[in-house]
Amino acid sequence: MGCAATALAEPPSRTFALQDGESLTYSVRWGFIPSVGRINISAQAVGTGDRALLRVTTTTSTWGLARGLFPFDARGESVYSLKSGLLLSSSEWSSYRKKEVKNSIVFDYGKGMATFVDYIHPKKSRVIPMPEGDPSDLILALIQTRNWDLTPGRARDALVLFEDTFYPLTIRVEDSDFVLSTFGFFKTAVLVPRMEKTPPVGMFKRGSTVQVWIETDDDRRLPVRFAVDFKFGSGIATLIDYQPPK
Repeated sequence: MGCAATALAEPPSRTFALQDGESLTYSVRWGFIPSVGRINISAQAVGTGDRALLRVTTTTSTWGLARGLFPFDARGESVYSLKSGLLLSSSEWSSYRKKEVKNSIVFDYGKGMATFVDYIHPKKSRVIPMPEGDPSDLILALIQTRNWDLTPGRARDALVLFEDTFYPLTIRVEDSDFVLSTFGFFKTAVLVPRMEKTPPVGMFKRGSTVQVWIETDDDRRLPVRFAVDFKFGSGIATLIDYQPPK
């Protein structure tokens, strides 16, 4: 887009990417293979009063012929305080052939520190200073954009966490597009996260790109598609089922 970026207006205080009972299911395509797996993202409120929590769970698995070649399973969980809206803890587990990942991180906003525990490689466990901002994993940070002003040219910063590392990203509304899937036909805004304010590291340094398509012609603002482009191929997740909040 040729227009200059404008700071996004602040969304309503402490809005969540998903609400209690809401669920999104995606079919994943890799390259020319039409369906290699499924991703499900769901939210559930638990507890009451000041201790009420919102637990957002993401499960990923390959299936069919692809599972014979790439037997992958993963589960991630992010726990938020419904009172403050802050992410309290995050955990991740994944298994691919003989490789297993299992870790968790707990945030102490008062001390500005996060405690990371690696259950497979305990020596990697450590206490990490927290940068300014509210942390989130990448998928939930992208889904959170459904609460933003999605006018092309807008941009807003987000603090994204990969295992024990924080990444300051700028998520920019770059274009509009139409998405056709088995779930429907959608007019969307296309958003792209990049490391614009610090030197790129990790996947962003290696030239990978991430995109999300957010529905704009319906109040639900559904995230109907994700895409990740690597040098060795592309993965696209398209929405195939949606359950509204309770």
